[in-house]
Amino acid sequence: MPGLQKYILLFLMALPFVGIAQDRNEELVDWSPSNRLTWNDYKADPDRESGAAATTTTYLGINYNISSNSFSYKIYSRFSKDRSWGLHKTAYILSHEQGHFDIAEIFARKLNKRMSEYHFNKRTYDKDLSGIYNEIVDEKEAMQNEYDDETNHSINKPKQEEWLKKISMMLDDLKDYADY
Repeated sequence: MPGLQKYILLFLMALPFVGIAQDRNEELVDWSPSNRLTWNDYKADPDRESGAAATTTTYLGINYNISSNSFSYKIYSRFSKDRSWGLHKTAYILSHEQGHFDIAEIFARKLNKRMSEYHFNKRTYDKDLSGIYNEIVDEKEAMQNEYDDETNHSINKPKQEEWLKKISMMLDDLKDYADY
C-alpha cells in the first residue's frame, strides 16, 4: 500500500454537464478569490447552435496518497480556458459564468471538509473516498443545474442577483476549508 496514489477528476461544463477526461496540454486556471475570470480566459470557439451565451468548463479533482494507516489528499478546482467559450461577451454574462466557477469552488471546499472529517479505514478507504467524492459531485451538479434553472441562464436578473449573494455567502461559510 505505500505509495499508492489515486486521482479522481470530474469535468463539468456549466451547460450541459458532460464527463470528459482533461487534456494534459489544456490551459487551466486554479480558483482564487483574487483572480476573477475575464473574457480573455475563454479560448474555445463558441458553439453557435447551442443556444447558450457562454459555457464555463470546470474540473473538480482529488489526488490522494495512502499509507499503512492514513491518507493525505490534494483537491483541485480549476477552470478550462480551452473548453470554455463566450458568444455574447458582456460583464453581466461573465458574472453569471463566474458564478459557475464559484460554485465549483464551494464544492471543492465541501469536499475538503468531508475529507478532513473522514476517519481512515484501511479495509474500506477506496469505497469510502469514492463515495464521498461522488456525493459531492452529485450535489455540485444539482446546484449548477438549479443555478441555471432558477436564473434562466442569467436572464432572470433578480434571481441572478439572489444567486450571486447566495454563492458569496456559501463561499464565506466554507472559508475554513479553502486551504486544500
